[in-house]
This record gives sequence, C-alpha cells and structure tokens, in this order.
Amino acid sequence: MASRKEIGEKIRSARKSLGYTQKILSEKSKVNKTTISEIENGRFTGSFDLFEKVLSCVDLQFEVGPKNHKLPAWDEIEFLFRDDK
Repeated sequence: MASRKEIGEKIRSARKSLGYTQKILSEKSKVNKTTISEIENGRFTGSFDLFEKVLSCVDLQFEVGPKNHKLPAWDEIEFLFRDDK
C-alpha cells in the first residue's frame, strides 16, 4: 500500500493535470483547502470519507491489495548478525 506521502503526491499530480488549484478542488470536493494541502503533503490523518471525496474529484480511487513484505538488504542482514555489536 502506498504511504500517505505517495498518495498525496498522486493526488497533487492528478489535480494539476486537471488544471485545478487547491481552491478549485476544495470547492468541488467540499473539503477545506487546508485539509487538501495536508493530504497532498502526506500529513493528513483524518477520515477516510474526506480522502474519498478528494480522490473522486481527481478521478482516483483507493485500491486494497495484499501487503508487500520487504526483505532486508544484504548490508542490513550483515549488520544484524555481526559479532562486534
């Protein structure tokens, strides 16, 4: 799943490609302009309903999928098991 920052960047990109300012998006979505700024900057921790309103106005949607598990890099493994800790 994408991070808040990645979601915000996608929303910003979609908004700009539609030629919308944050003010226009705020008017269309009925979501406060400050909240849109927080979403786009990855700092929003509010309701899913607000995310959905904004996403809908820029023709995006949430998709849920299986969690991707990241294996540690070789350097990280060596650090975890080195003897001189």
